[in-house]
Order: sequence, then C-alpha cells, then structure tokens
Amino acid sequence: MLHQLLTALGDRIENDDRGDVPGWVLVTIMTAGLVVGLWAVAGPRLAALFTTAMDAVVTQL
Repeated sequence: MLHQLLTALGDRIENDDRGDVPGWVLVTIMTAGLVVGLWAVAGPRLAALFTTAMDAVVTQL
C-alpha cells in the first residue's frame, strides 16, 4: 500500500511540467533591467567607439 502511494506520488511529481513561472518572470525582468542600465551607461561610449572604428576604416580606403 505504501509503495503504491509513493510510486503514484513520484509519478505525479515527475510529470508536473508547470515550472516556476514567478521565478522566470523575475529573472526576465531583472535581465531586462540590467541590459537597460548597462546600455544607458555604455551606450554613448559604444557609439563613439563604433564611429571611431568606422572613420578609421573609411580613411584607409
């Protein structure tokens, strides 16, 4: 009897594909926040770096 109960419970846990939705939402929001924050800080520097590199390539041609 106990063996059947534990087997049924184990099968139910293994087949539970709902996942941790609030955890994934939090990870997604935090990742988006980090990207926006880094872009705000590094965006102007990256644009200047790209412009300088393109100017160097154009003057070489």
